[in-house]
Amino acid sequence: MFTGLIEERGKITAIESLPDAVRLTVSGHKALSGAQQGDSIAVSGVCLTVIEHDATSFTADVMQQTLDMSTLSDARVGLAVNLERAAELGSRLGGHIVQGHVDGTAEVLSITPSEDWTVIRFGLGRELAPLLVDKGSITVDGVSLTVSNISDPSESAQWFEVSLIPETLTVTTLGLRGVGDKVNLETDIIARQVARMLAFLPQQNAGA
Repeated sequence: MFTGLIEERGKITAIESLPDAVRLTVSGHKALSGAQQGDSIAVSGVCLTVIEHDATSFTADVMQQTLDMSTLSDARVGLAVNLERAAELGSRLGGHIVQGHVDGTAEVLSITPSEDWTVIRFGLGRELAPLLVDKGSITVDGVSLTVSNISDPSESAQWFEVSLIPETLTVTTLGLRGVGDKVNLETDIIARQVARMLAFLPQQNAGA
């Protein structure tokens, strides 16, 4: 479990292809403090398990399903990634509850800077759109953010916006994103649970 508060920007330093998987080596410092084999580290929002590590890097296997659902399918050596260690029991929940289970990807549609913040608009599929609400929580590349604006359900192309302060742009990879780039999305866990339960209501009512 994570909070979506990024500890540092790391970098992919090696990629090894495996049958139905890839093995990534990621450099970092703060996120590796106290790391042990079997620990969880979120890499741009994807929860990965440490299989090897030293003081400056760790290695993790990424299964095919994760590659299909996330931007790690396009991972390359030198790519900057957001890193966060798993939250400790009793620690402050500064962001929101993040599982590290990516629902899919979104595309950067526009970036609108202003003096005090930057607004980024993302396009997303209609299957994920119902799980977002205005002023609700969303995880973008592992970063806990608040939805600042959202499309109407009647619009054919669904989108949402987040407003980012300079600090967020500086310490995460979101400041490196450009129009057309893909990002990992994890919707709010409560929204996913409610949507799942509602999906069964028509069946239950039909059988009543």
